[in-house]
Amino acid sequence: MPVVKVKGLRKSFGDHVVLHEVDMEVAAGEVLVLLGRSGSGKSTLLRCLNGLERVQAGTIEVAGHNMSYDATPLRDLRKDVGIVFQQYNLFPHLTVGQNIMLAPKLVKKLGSSQAEERARAVLAKVGLLEKFDAYPDRLSGGQQQRVAIARSLAMEPKLMLFDEVTSALDPELTGEVLSVMENLAKSGMAMVVVTHEMSFAQKVAHRVIFMHGGRILEDGPPDMVFNTPSSQEFRTFLSL
Repeated sequence: MPVVKVKGLRKSFGDHVVLHEVDMEVAAGEVLVLLGRSGSGKSTLLRCLNGLERVQAGTIEVAGHNMSYDATPLRDLRKDVGIVFQQYNLFPHLTVGQNIMLAPKLVKKLGSSQAEERARAVLAKVGLLEKFDAYPDRLSGGQQQRVAIARSLAMEPKLMLFDEVTSALDPELTGEVLSVMENLAKSGMAMVVVTHEMSFAQKVAHRVIFMHGGRILEDGPPDMVFNTPSSQEFRTFLSL
């Protein structure tokens, strides 16, 4: 069963339509990369998958949940869907370990020892186990972003969403975050990634979607999409 099923999705802000009748599926274990210029609708689409944006028409099913904006079903959906943004949004007054343990304890009602065990496990997965007792301001931007990824992984999601997570980082730090995401993809995690990192799309993605003007113009395996683009808009995008 697909982990994401989107049908006829329409989203507007006032009179401005940002998503036009979008259809999309993501299979379990699949890595889908969304490409497009700023304003193409890719980040809005990603946010719709987590219920952060309400849609005007269409249906969304994510990780077995039919999208509902009522508090209880939306909370249940978000237990299964992790999302990482450009900004790390770590609590500065909490240690790395405390940041990661917070949601499993509050939302999944884990005990302290079980939450700590899970926090240490996900920190090891992103290569930062030694930073368990450090505070966020003692970490580099790349390390903070890796902690943000670990924090989402601690909820044991069925799907991970990444929205331009490297766009605020310099090239060296970008590489370490992309490496963590690549390893996560190899582990079989279903992922939808909004990024401008073409090398990541070509190397890691199972599928690439190119969006323009709120519509999907390209959809297919990286080799096909990059080598034989069907739209002039994508050819222009690649030449920039």
